[in-house]
Amino acid sequence: MENKRLGYIYITAATLCFCLTEITLKTVAGVFNPIQINIMRFLFGGLVLLPFVLGKIRRDGIHFSAGDLRRFALSGFLQICVAMTLYQIALKHVEASACALIFSINPLFILVLAYLFLGEPITKKNVTALALEIVGILFVINVFAADLDLAGTVFAVAAPLFFSVYAVMGREPARKYGGMTNTCMSFLFGACELIIFALFTNVPAIGSAFSSVGLSMFDSIPFIKGLDTRTIPIVLLNGLVLTGGGFTSYFKAMENVSVNTVSLVYFFKPILTPILALILLAEPLTMTKTVGILFILAGSLVNML
Repeated sequence: MENKRLGYIYITAATLCFCLTEITLKTVAGVFNPIQINIMRFLFGGLVLLPFVLGKIRRDGIHFSAGDLRRFALSGFLQICVAMTLYQIALKHVEASACALIFSINPLFILVLAYLFLGEPITKKNVTALALEIVGILFVINVFAADLDLAGTVFAVAAPLFFSVYAVMGREPARKYGGMTNTCMSFLFGACELIIFALFTNVPAIGSAFSSVGLSMFDSIPFIKGLDTRTIPIVLLNGLVLTGGGFTSYFKAMENVSVNTVSLVYFFKPILTPILALILLAEPLTMTKTVGILFILAGSLVNML
């Protein structure tokens, strides 16, 4: 009983952290380069998880092979370099609540990809849930609105899709070493890969080449630009508490309750994020967004039952 109570405490903490992530990121979306904020966010997040992972490595006598390290590097590239960069770009164009709602359907993307590439079964229930959530997304982004930001919408949908590819590819190392270990190593590898990429973009010829093809955001990516007394607390809050603490709580919850119970995080996130965005960012909770939330919740509920 005590373990179950502790599990629900961790679920609550993870849900709040994940709900507040998009909101805090939105407040600095125009201040930092998307690559820059991802470096800080996931480097700090990985460092928070690292003590738990090192303890597990010592206890279990884990030794990573060269193949394991390659998989961690690829996972970090897909999750941090691709998916989260697309997500940061989306946040510059789309409301934080809309990004969060779209991203929350990634468990169903994972189901489809696991069926296509791993041969895992997919049921009529899963198909129904996916259909409901797709309809929900159409309402959330208000696809028929005259002022629809098409580019931002594409980035917002592409982010959870690539994240789902990462999740499916990470199934083997997660089963072998545990979800926290896989996540921590992916965070650290991905952050280091972004640091190397950012260093290369500061070579004048390379930075100019990106600008010449319309990718000026990859020209001379900064490391400390934008950091001041207002933004430093937000960066630390997002990296150390919301990212590091959120994922720590998520995996700690798995140690105390079932995986299906932990999935409640993705059920409550679409409910709480728009409400928090309304309170903290004054993002309007429109009728179309509300209908979209109901469809997404219906899809999540069908998938969980």
